[in-house]
Amino acid sequence: MSTSAAPGELYRDRAVVLRTYKLRESDRIIVFMSEQHGKVRAVAKGVRRTTSKFGSRLEPMSHVEVLLRRGRDLDIVSQAESVDPLTPLLSGLDRAAQGIAVVEAVDQLALEREPDPVLYRMLVGVLRTIAADPSPLNVAAFFWKVLAAAGLSPMLDACVRCGGDAGDDAMVLVAFDLDEGGALCRSCRSGMPVSEEALEVLRDILGGRLRQALALTASPVTHEVSVLATRAMEHHLERRLRAVSVFERH
Repeated sequence: MSTSAAPGELYRDRAVVLRTYKLRESDRIIVFMSEQHGKVRAVAKGVRRTTSKFGSRLEPMSHVEVLLRRGRDLDIVSQAESVDPLTPLLSGLDRAAQGIAVVEAVDQLALEREPDPVLYRMLVGVLRTIAADPSPLNVAAFFWKVLAAAGLSPMLDACVRCGGDAGDDAMVLVAFDLDEGGALCRSCRSGMPVSEEALEVLRDILGGRLRQALALTASPVTHEVSVLATRAMEHHLERRLRAVSVFERH
């Protein structure tokens, strides 16, 4: 059943604010990732005035229930009520940086008015996880999970080129090639070097042991996994992600 609304029609949805930008003196355009309507752009009129009733609810990373009026190009925000408080995501630089990184990626992944309830639920889930605990692997795990949901799980247990099994003592996986789609052995290696420890963390993230991976403290291995996740997401998007560069500097 179609979830699209006719021009002028009111519709209600839940959504996460991906980004905002100014429009005229007191208005703002809000870019939402909504549960039922995909990525939606809408005008919040008067939201930049100090007297605005819902301006503070429409900041990036906010999870809201919105009432929108369908427009020809841009919808109109009629109401906005908070679903999850934004305050925990702004309680520290790590949380804020991670939250901005995931909403930037979703902004690039989501399609205009194309429903993607799986991506919406994954976004809400990771923002709630970040709010509860700023694990150094929150963003990386989200990226790998999103890529896996799109059918792009990397091969981690055998050489993606020759098929050699990593369980064989003579077969050591030492590289990761984004074009090939997984890990490679010494004989086939191309792409970027990867440690066995990083591959094991990747196996945890994608193999049903996510909680174990998120319990890790910051280390060279978590940094390696994060950098590789960023490269993989950028390879998929065919563009650089600005917000995630903060993780590569630590």
